[in-house]
Amino acid sequence: MANRHRGEIAADLDGRSRTLVLTLGALAELEEAFGVDDLVALTERFGRGRLAARDAIRLVAAGLRGAGEAVTEEEVARMTTPGGAAGFARLVGDLIAATFGGETAAPAAAPGDPARPF
Repeated sequence: MANRHRGEIAADLDGRSRTLVLTLGALAELEEAFGVDDLVALTERFGRGRLAARDAIRLVAAGLRGAGEAVTEEEVARMTTPGGAAGFARLVGDLIAATFGGETAAPAAAPGDPARPF
């Protein structure tokens, strides 16, 4: 079962429930694949709201590998998910939100709130 607090999401790929997570290793892999220097540049790339099919393949493959599956991008390119291309776009959006925060993430504590760590 996926643990959202660890950045994991659940996905139905090829009729099977799988877990995806972008670990630091997976993020480093994506930095290299997208030709960016750091996590800020990577988040800026994802934040543009534009997603190529090749981007989705890379993200899903990195997420599966981050969760311990030995898959290639070629294998991911042949996978199916409910909703087709739109389903993959939602899956990638969920993975990015679970990794970097977003509307599905818990709200941050207000400044001065005792629950705020800094």
